Amino acid sequence: MKNIFEASVTHEIIDRINHLTPETKAHWGTMTVDQMLAHCCVTYEMLYEDKHPKPGAFMKFILRLLVKPNVVNEKPYKKQSQTAPAFLIKGSRDFEAEKARLIEFIQRTQQLGGAYFDNKETHSFGPLKTQEWNNMFYKHLDHHLTQFGE
Repeated sequence: MKNIFEASVTHEIIDRINHLTPETKAHWGTMTVDQMLAHCCVTYEMLYEDKHPKPGAFMKFILRLLVKPNVVNEKPYKKQSQTAPAFLIKGSRDFEAEKARLIEFIQRTQQLGGAYFDNKETHSFGPLKTQEWNNMFYKHLDHHLTQFGE
């Protein structure tokens, strides 16, 4: 899997994002492109902003046991995969604002570097190793950019 902490990979992802337009249509799923950008921002909101409530101890245990392995491994997501409620985006969003937010989050993450993330606590899964953070970030972005033809 590509390393999102490398500048060249970050630039590649940002180039793919910059190819999107407000008219870009999904190849599968029901999200619009503006909703997808907002959806991708949720991962970073959970990391950098105190915007989403954290799961309780029991739910965190379940998430670690059942969801974490699929999120942090190197196997691509399947089309039409289910998503957590916090990631469901209702209504339309400002395409340019969401695009700018997502790019800023990606750049900030790359600038902090992989070492910053090693054993850093996640919102829902407990601490992750750098490679697990990378897989979570890159795989999610790649999945949705592919969904929209990028």
